[in-house]
Amino acid sequence: MKHLIYSLLLVAISSTLLQAQSFRSLDKSPMDVAYLPDNFAHDRSPGEKAIIKIYYSQPQKNGRDIFGTIVPYGKVWRTGANENPEIKVYQDITLGGKKLKAGTYSLFTIPGEKEWTLIINSDLDYWGAYSYKQENDVLRVNVPSASTSDVVEAFSIRLEDKGNKSAVLRLAWDKTMIEVPVGY
Repeated sequence: MKHLIYSLLLVAISSTLLQAQSFRSLDKSPMDVAYLPDNFAHDRSPGEKAIIKIYYSQPQKNGRDIFGTIVPYGKVWRTGANENPEIKVYQDITLGGKKLKAGTYSLFTIPGEKEWTLIINSDLDYWGAYSYKQENDVLRVNVPSASTSDVVEAFSIRLEDKGNKSAVLRLAWDKTMIEVPVGY
């Protein structure tokens, strides 16, 4: 009888522990990372150092009209989905010709039909742009937007090294892309 009670107690405790170990399902907007140099963590050479790292979520187009509809023009956008992107700058750089000191920041944008404002802000770890405070902006850069020839299904960020200590930061989704010059 003792053995039976002990076994039942063990099963009850085990099932409680297993239920406590549940995980959330796959996010509809998975996280991704963009590096300068591109694909740094995978391709890094001994002694090489990263210049920029951006963590961001990738919402999907899924047949929707994006800019001007899902993402309104003229309003601060979290620039992706879920938490606003986090940009880590390992050394002082220029972004759109403006100086940015090494540090960790959030990245927001204000999309427009022909021009976007890229915003680097000191507030971190917020979901969406609901708690955005303009007074915490560190840098703002206005850049033209362009149409892409192909649809970009998942919102994407890429940093491309152009040589001579220059690069370009690209943000694209649907048929829209912006490019911001980077110096390092």
